[in-house]
Amino acid sequence: MGMGPSSPQPWQRHRLCSALLVLVLFVFLWGTSQANEELAALPPRGWNSYDSFSWIVDESAYLQNAQILAEKLLPHGYQYAVIDFLWYRKYVDGAYTDSYGFDNIDEWGRPFPDLQRFPSSTVDRGFSQIASKVHGMGLKFGIHLMKGISVQAVNANTPILDIKTGKPYIEDGRQWTARDIGLTHRTCAWMPHGFMSVNTDTGAGRAFLRSLYRQYADWGVDFVKVDCIFGTDYSPEEIITISELLQEIDRPIILSLSPGTEATPALAENISDHVNMYRITGDDWDNWNDVSSHFSVSSSFAAAKKIGATGLRGRSWPDLDMLPFGWLTDPSVNQGPHRKCNLTLDEQKTQMALWSMAKSPLMYGGDLRHLDDITLSIITNPTLLKINHYSKNNMEFHYVHSERTSKKEHSGRFRSPYHVDLTKNDGMFVGLTACNDDTANGWYMFSQDGKPDHICRNYEIQNDKSISFCLGKTQFVHYRGIISMDNMEHQSKFHLSVRNTSDTCLDASAGRRRTASEIRFPMFSACRWHAKQMWELNANGNLVSSYSGLCATVESRDEGGTNGARAWVATGSKGEIYLAFFNLDSTSRKMAARISDLGMVLRRALLRKHLCSCTEVWSGKNFSLTKEEISAVVNPHASMLFEIIC
Repeated sequence: MGMGPSSPQPWQRHRLCSALLVLVLFVFLWGTSQANEELAALPPRGWNSYDSFSWIVDESAYLQNAQILAEKLLPHGYQYAVIDFLWYRKYVDGAYTDSYGFDNIDEWGRPFPDLQRFPSSTVDRGFSQIASKVHGMGLKFGIHLMKGISVQAVNANTPILDIKTGKPYIEDGRQWTARDIGLTHRTCAWMPHGFMSVNTDTGAGRAFLRSLYRQYADWGVDFVKVDCIFGTDYSPEEIITISELLQEIDRPIILSLSPGTEATPALAENISDHVNMYRITGDDWDNWNDVSSHFSVSSSFAAAKKIGATGLRGRSWPDLDMLPFGWLTDPSVNQGPHRKCNLTLDEQKTQMALWSMAKSPLMYGGDLRHLDDITLSIITNPTLLKINHYSKNNMEFHYVHSERTSKKEHSGRFRSPYHVDLTKNDGMFVGLTACNDDTANGWYMFSQDGKPDHICRNYEIQNDKSISFCLGKTQFVHYRGIISMDNMEHQSKFHLSVRNTSDTCLDASAGRRRTASEIRFPMFSACRWHAKQMWELNANGNLVSSYSGLCATVESRDEGGTNGARAWVATGSKGEIYLAFFNLDSTSRKMAARISDLGMVLRRALLRKHLCSCTEVWSGKNFSLTKEEISAVVNPHASMLFEIIC
């Protein structure tokens, strides 16, 4: 008679239960550690395809750059490899930044990669194959996204996927589609034929975004850069919704916003908790005007304590945009890398120094296949990278003294490729800010000949007289064939123009992407029925944009501080003091900072200065601290960075 398997002995059952308990505990703790991992604990670093490839990057070029990123820059903390915009657009004749009808959209209205440019995407109509290769290199995979839903999807009226059922989304007894959630009056200002905002107040709108971002997580995406959603294109409801949906996903995904035209600390106050990095300027390209325009805005965000503030599952960082060094293309063209960076070596060092002192994310933009040793040495300078990640007390230092040493002008090579449409009254122009900002108050209706046909704001008082900035108030222009908003809801809103005509109207956001140095607003274009041209004067004296919900303010054209001498300070993790001199002028400047002022600002005393060393980082030259100041002659558009160790 055969013997059946014997029952486990009590001690065996105990061991088995213990092993299972340990396994369950390990899985739980691992999952908890993943969920509790602090996202963007340090400013993210990586490479982005936009500055070198515009929108036409393909799989081969991207993976070649990723491989070099892994070999040369990953050891220095550059870990994100990001495919920038329009990866779903077919690269064929007639396709460009704002073309219509060339995007790959699935049956649920979601974009998928251009299969000609990204052939491995034929496997799943996604990026899982590329993401797997990138992860195998030790890198993290990122993609660029536009806000909301595509115009193509809305026009096709695609159904919305309910990821809980795998079927079309149904609510209130009916099936919802793209036309139910697309806000046709809120298309992206610089890509109106491409994308529009989604109504996140509806369950269907949230269901669409949920299916979108869950799909990206399934592809293996680690980083999303969402465009046309911040700055003058401000859509706080959608930003917060995306942030909430990302928190539903087990996979940690960095949330980045771009661009940040007209961004202010007051504006960021409402969203920095919900993201990991957010642009605070327009696009930064390789010209000195763009670089110098970052000094004032970075200073204001540092003063507002926004550097490394609480963010989505971790920290958030004001982003000064990519480093446009090396081999580049031009803005929004159908052309890949074809030219060298226009910045001088001094200007590149200045940009790298400011980005590091302000603790901005560092995203290299040049084609890494042409990375030269000099550029590599700038973006991997160990002291600058240490400052960028580990320094504290980063701020502008306002006690620097300077004087010009020469009247000879520096010959800059920059000439703006754009015509800037500046409409001003005595050197003043319109800006945008959060409505709770004090500078947004004071607008009023002004009547001329008994007609309330001007909207004005008192700018300043001179010689006991008020100086006013005024714009003409005009009636809405209606167009046939365009879906309009409810007339009752918008009867209190109006267009604004320079003259009381309906020919050209004030835009709350430009019709194309603007660079960081272009005059900050306003833009005028032919009047039309679009939220970006709709304004309302509320009871608080705010002039409110219907497009972004931001409020208008008046600024002087001279405000901005893109000339003269600037300085920053920071402290290191081991007590080091960092002092950076920046000469924004076109002539050399002698710059100096008193030791006592450094101690006052940083709230520490350098009592035994003779025991301290002071080294200029770029040159390696040693400076004496026996005198009461640190002084040096700084070349035009150049910087000097001092490391003081006591």
